[in-house]
Amino acid sequence: MVSSALPKFFRGAVAITLDAGSVQPHASRYLNLLYVLTLRNLKIRYRGSFLGVYWSLLNPLIMTGVYTALFGQAFISYYNNQLVNYVLAAFTGLIVVGFFIGSTSQALTSIVSNGPLLNKIQLPVSVFPLSMICGNLFQFTVGPLPLLMVATLIVTAQPQRLLLLPIPLLTLVFACTGIALLISTLYVFFRDLPYFYELLTFALWISSPVFYPAAIVPEQVRGLLVFNPLWPVIEGLREVVLASAPIDFALLAVGLFASLVLLGIGVLVFTRCRDQFMDLV
Repeated sequence: MVSSALPKFFRGAVAITLDAGSVQPHASRYLNLLYVLTLRNLKIRYRGSFLGVYWSLLNPLIMTGVYTALFGQAFISYYNNQLVNYVLAAFTGLIVVGFFIGSTSQALTSIVSNGPLLNKIQLPVSVFPLSMICGNLFQFTVGPLPLLMVATLIVTAQPQRLLLLPIPLLTLVFACTGIALLISTLYVFFRDLPYFYELLTFALWISSPVFYPAAIVPEQVRGLLVFNPLWPVIEGLREVVLASAPIDFALLAVGLFASLVLLGIGVLVFTRCRDQFMDLV
């Protein structure tokens, strides 16, 4: 039903933003299209579901309980000997990893899977991977984000820290968007990419301080983890939500800068290869 309504509203739409051209006249069309596709993705994903988007919250809560039972006592000394701090640390790590893997994995095939639609209607190609990011961002906003805000108020007792909460979250969104544009472009040319990406996301997950504290990672190994885009996001989020000490703004700035670099790489690769998409999808 949603896809059948697209031709009437968006026929003749030109590429904007990443699909360059005249931006101003068509910005509202692009945003409306992004909204329609995001809504469609969410409806398809949770059709007939009892909890709907709140499944995105239930999964990290269950996994947090598992990690706490298995590793809580082993690592409690790194969290001021308070089990609740370990619980919150594991939860923040899980929601970051879940958002990253979920949004980028869904974006990977988004251009190719919408090839039949692209062959019928002239649409901005970038809207398909971006709609996957937006769908997961909506889930995050109605699910984990309120819990993070409450945890920040309770643990730090500093309401002003809520103003800093968007920084690590924007870092995560920028990194996911850049990688989504990159891998969705590469998938047009290399159809076995999902198998490699599954291994890559596992490596990113296991090398991120999700269920273990970053302090246990040896110094000689820690230097390699600068290439893990999730590391500064997780540590930056914990810095805002859990730490009672002054904020390490250098950590937040480095993470944000790295995510902008990833975003720039993704945009560059996408724009360079965009003209070849229609011959391959």
